[in-house]
Amino acid sequence: MRLSRPRIAPLPAKEWDAETREYLSRLERDGQVFNIFATLARHPDLLRRWTVFAGHVLGKSTLPVRERELAILRVGWLCRAGYEWGHHVAIGKECGLTDAEIKRVADGPQAAGWKPFDAALLRAVDELHADSLVSDATWQALASGFNEQQMLDFLFTVGQYELVCMMLNSVGVQLEEGYERMPPR
Repeated sequence: MRLSRPRIAPLPAKEWDAETREYLSRLERDGQVFNIFATLARHPDLLRRWTVFAGHVLGKSTLPVRERELAILRVGWLCRAGYEWGHHVAIGKECGLTDAEIKRVADGPQAAGWKPFDAALLRAVDELHADSLVSDATWQALASGFNEQQMLDFLFTVGQYELVCMMLNSVGVQLEEGYERMPPR
């Protein structure tokens, strides 16, 4: 975690009004409202509008889940967003990513062991993070395995998680217990 404590603390459950309680109950996982949602509950209109887009990216996108999680993990790594990393290591494992693949995400697209398409996907994340543009060569490599909708969903996935990482890091949203901590560089 880049900050040891939040700059904007999660809204305590005792301060939730009925509308907030009802909305956050839909976001519960295993009986828990994650800190990201309880923090955004301090701005209910933003929370409601953002979760529509985030819901598309995470649950209704045309991307295969494995590739989506590789992209999200790479964004989290590049942004040094420990909260995002911890949650998406868990989601990635549920989607079939191995411990070795997750570890290799940190080493980037040049790491030995990636299939060419996986390396291109990670390279595209790196290019978007560094320059807000996917190079022609990387675009062609991704387009060899993704259709136009998947290409658009990929771009918006990377952008969504860059945005979220900026918020998480700057606000200091703290990772809940039980999630894997981001390893050092």
